[in-house]
Amino acid sequence: MPRSRRRPPARPEADDSFERLLAGWKRSEIRRGNEWTVQPVSSAQAQKDYVCPGCAQPIVAGTAHLVAWRADGVLGDAADLAARRHWHTHCWRIA
Repeated sequence: MPRSRRRPPARPEADDSFERLLAGWKRSEIRRGNEWTVQPVSSAQAQKDYVCPGCAQPIVAGTAHLVAWRADGVLGDAADLAARRHWHTHCWRIA
């Protein structure tokens, strides 16, 4: 009997995956009297190395972490977003 040449089912687009939607949820937090927007980054989404401002240690690509930026800055949303920083989840919790 000849082998079937069926193609495997198409994978859903990354934007449509449930995990990506959950990982991309933003939240607001108040820290030291300032409002911050915090967004988790899953290990699959973490494709570059960063330096955590909390501990000055590297966040290696493939490590789940958080991105945080001021939500109430005086220079506007674009400036706040440009000043975002990548934090180890633990470092953000204890900051």
